[in-house]
Amino acid sequence: MSRTLRVRQSQTVLPFGVGAVFDIQGESFVATGIGDWPQKARQRIESPRLAGRLGVTGFFAAPPTANDRFDSPDAPGAPYIRFPSWLFCGACRRMKRWRIADEKQGQPPRCPSCSPGRTLAPMRFVQICAAGHLGDVDWWFWAHSRREAGERRQCGERERLRFHVSERASGLEALSVTCTAKECGASRDLLDILGTHGMRCSGRNPWQRANEATECAMPVQIVQRTAGNLYYPVVHSALDIPESDAPPTHGDEELAARVREHDLWVSLCRVAGTPRADVFRTMIQEDTGADDHLLDALLAEETGQPFPVASSDPGLAPARPDLSREEWAAFTTPTPPATRDFTLRETTLGLGQETAEPWAGLHRSIGRIVLADRLREVRALSGFSRVSPDAALVPADTTRRLKWLPAVEVFGEGILLTLDKAELTAWEGRPEVRRRVAGMRADLDRSFQKERLQALTGEELSPRFVLLHTLAHLLIRQLSFESGYTTASLRERVYARPEQDQYGILVYTAAGDAEGTLGGLVQQGEPPRLAETLLRMTEAAAWCSADPLCAEHTGQGFGNLNRAACHACALLPETSCETGNTLLDRALVVGGEQVPGYLESIVTAARSSAVDALEDM
Repeated sequence: MSRTLRVRQSQTVLPFGVGAVFDIQGESFVATGIGDWPQKARQRIESPRLAGRLGVTGFFAAPPTANDRFDSPDAPGAPYIRFPSWLFCGACRRMKRWRIADEKQGQPPRCPSCSPGRTLAPMRFVQICAAGHLGDVDWWFWAHSRREAGERRQCGERERLRFHVSERASGLEALSVTCTAKECGASRDLLDILGTHGMRCSGRNPWQRANEATECAMPVQIVQRTAGNLYYPVVHSALDIPESDAPPTHGDEELAARVREHDLWVSLCRVAGTPRADVFRTMIQEDTGADDHLLDALLAEETGQPFPVASSDPGLAPARPDLSREEWAAFTTPTPPATRDFTLRETTLGLGQETAEPWAGLHRSIGRIVLADRLREVRALSGFSRVSPDAALVPADTTRRLKWLPAVEVFGEGILLTLDKAELTAWEGRPEVRRRVAGMRADLDRSFQKERLQALTGEELSPRFVLLHTLAHLLIRQLSFESGYTTASLRERVYARPEQDQYGILVYTAAGDAEGTLGGLVQQGEPPRLAETLLRMTEAAAWCSADPLCAEHTGQGFGNLNRAACHACALLPETSCETGNTLLDRALVVGGEQVPGYLESIVTAARSSAVDALEDM
């Protein structure tokens, strides 16, 4: 019986983008580089702003397909190949190395030794290295290397192996690989299979040809094929906003003017992109105090070149370009621009002249509310890394000849929420708040994710970023109850760069089809629903089922980058979060014993109102 194995077009960027290993119906595959994509059927995706920031000519989406795309290289759609190539039979336990010539379209691999042929299953373990290479475990090497004596037996039969299961042991110790060659019988169990064992790296990924292999001296690690450190995609996204005829703003126009008037500015523009430019940049920054983001923006305006996104180390993943400046300006302008894929309208909390608490406190704390009836987002995959997120970047085009990137476009809706600027500035200036965030900033400086997260937070982690980021998480969790959307289908964009005068969040859904979503999220932003949602969100955030442990925590999560935030109160699916569930602190929102919360007065008033209501009963 034939089977159909499909991957949706939106999944070809995340989570099953180039280099990802995934299981489907008991079989295992890996997505190949974009150099193997069919040229005629792929679809072009327009996003000039994102293309300019990434320095590419454009984007293409994988061709849509309605048939099995895994067995036939001529079938439309993004190609996937079988991996790992070592398979085993669950009946006779024979291991077989599967090759492309063995494939039969529409049929899973069958055991050639059994009658009728049993379906072969993929081996559970693969090998990776920090250079981004992926390959099969050398099972012949493993079977012929004795753990106790550290010796290796000699045998000329490299593919006569069996994958045994012992009834006398449990766990990995019960599994073993045995050589069935005559007069050999070498065997070794899988008790200590995970880790490094002196195996050599193949120097390539499974879809690359043998002549594309490179000499790789990186140590090989054996991991499960579904391990979390096997694949770290680097995905960039941008909202499709209308182009404005007005000159772009930079947060501090006076500082921008000083940069343009500097004696070395003209010289810097002439040598931009060359090694000589670093000297001029440094001198201008020392004299004016301008940061890299402002200088890059001014250079892009002057020279017409995109923002530099490459890391100082060519082997590392590129820094994420800052795309928030234009988006924030488009959302907060008094007369929002409008196109077919970008439709905004401003609304209010609907509290009117309400003077009773906690509604009055909510009115003081919240600024503008902008509803986006339609948004278009483009998500592009620039590459991936293995072993750790800061390891060497493998580009989506492993041939390094193509100048475009794989991408998908999705349509949705959203709610932009800003805080009151005066209230936020006063809260940020409190010593307790600054001390609290200083501890998180120190942990960030020690984290391996520092470079990636600083591209989102700015040069220095500010209290407003942690506050707004946590507020976005809490709002998404509450909206999932109110609107019916799951938390995984809602996403955040945090606009919290002090140097660009940002102080808001965008919660949006971008998981619909070509026609977008049905307006359920925007409806929750209409008055008075949003005010009621914010009040319920604040009350829910004031208590966590893991308190007091969660509320008093001095460092939890990856790299201790979270404070009062755990799965019970603030964390989201990682596809919804820009920072991978880091830099969160619920205490900055609702308050704690050592720090005042931005919405603490609302929590206090709500509790007081509840007590008064009980006393009146």
